[in-house]
Amino acid sequence: MTKLNELYDRDFVLWTEEQAAALRRAKDSNLPLDWENLAEEIESLGRSDRRALTSQIRRILHHLLKLEVSPAVDPQAGWRSTIYDARAQIKEILEESPSLRHRVDVAIAEQIGLAAKLAEADFERFGEAGEKIRTRVHQGGFSAEQVLGDWFPDPSD
Repeated sequence: MTKLNELYDRDFVLWTEEQAAALRRAKDSNLPLDWENLAEEIESLGRSDRRALTSQIRRILHHLLKLEVSPAVDPQAGWRSTIYDARAQIKEILEESPSLRHRVDVAIAEQIGLAAKLAEADFERFGEAGEKIRTRVHQGGFSAEQVLGDWFPDPSD
């Protein structure tokens, strides 16, 4: 049992996956439990961490795109603040569930399109052309290091 407690403290998402699998294997026992729904509920706890990671990555991409292509200076401090906050939240998620680190590159690839649409909508609302966003995305996305690290676009580029 000690190893299970250690896993719970070390990697919550991995713990939820292993516990759900163990419940499914144990469902043939004579204990009167709702095995499948118990396993599903435990798995859902891990899915919420995955959703939070994906959401924060989309938030970072959305604001990195705006920082990189917008000529507007005034909103940049707010966009940077949003990125700092999202990075801090991701750091907490990955500390609790390091097994999610392998999802970062996948989430970046999955979320760049939606982040670009959000940035385009923001630009159009303020009379800026969204074409610059599409051009930037076609040139390539962002690396995990750029999304999670201290990187910001160079305004002189």
